[in-house]
Amino acid sequence: MSEHKRKGIYLLPNLLTTAGLFSGFFAVVSSMNGRFEAAAVAVFVAMIFDGLDGRVARMTNTQSDFGAEFDSMADMVSFGVAPALVAYNWGLSELGKLGWLAAFIYVAGAALRLARFNTQVGIADKRFFQGLASPASAAVTAGLVWVGVEYDINGNDYGIIVALVTSIAGLLMVSNFKYNSFKEVDWHGKVPFVGLLVVLMAFIVVATEPALVLFIVFALYALAGPINTFRTVDKVTLNDVVGDHEEDADFEQQDAKPEDAEEKKNTTDSAENK
Repeated sequence: MSEHKRKGIYLLPNLLTTAGLFSGFFAVVSSMNGRFEAAAVAVFVAMIFDGLDGRVARMTNTQSDFGAEFDSMADMVSFGVAPALVAYNWGLSELGKLGWLAAFIYVAGAALRLARFNTQVGIADKRFFQGLASPASAAVTAGLVWVGVEYDINGNDYGIIVALVTSIAGLLMVSNFKYNSFKEVDWHGKVPFVGLLVVLMAFIVVATEPALVLFIVFALYALAGPINTFRTVDKVTLNDVVGDHEEDADFEQQDAKPEDAEEKKNTTDSAENK
């Protein structure tokens, strides 16, 4: 009887995940109704909820396998399907096959990115993301639409540019480019008083032109991956751009113990023999 009572899901983190899922779905519906600014903003709102649910789960010790799977499904809608459809309805629909293929490349990239991320949990170096994270890719795509609406640009007049940005954002998600995850930042440590002023100024700058500033910030972050990768390798190979993550030692945990590596190898070998 007691075991039956313990069955269920944690409300708070899954409520935040549901809010993010709702934001993504709202973005799709808004873009279908021609409300592209609301659609783009909804994608950014989904990013906020996506950043909160995991942190709240860890703070309240309410992590669960169900929450992790639900979060991944919600991310696929909010950062995979939603940005692609928003971009398609805004500037790709008149390109015919080229338009929906560009949108599909983005959706496929997001699906592969999330699947790869889920298989790397506990294995990858937490300091870096392998490939552009789906929320950042969604911010680039939705940010482009938001900027276009802010400056009264008809997306269909620049369909080729929209297709290129959408496709590149999708391909960057499945690349091997290294992106800083900022997880090594000590958010509990003390900072100089000037640091608070810098944060305050950043909020002011974003508030003045939120669409343009956010798009520029995430676009620069998207470009940082290829730049950092090419800058840190002597000779660029195909594996530095795209390939099997299991063969790329740069993304493995730096502090992994030899016995852990051997155990991982045995597990992999066992799985391959099945």
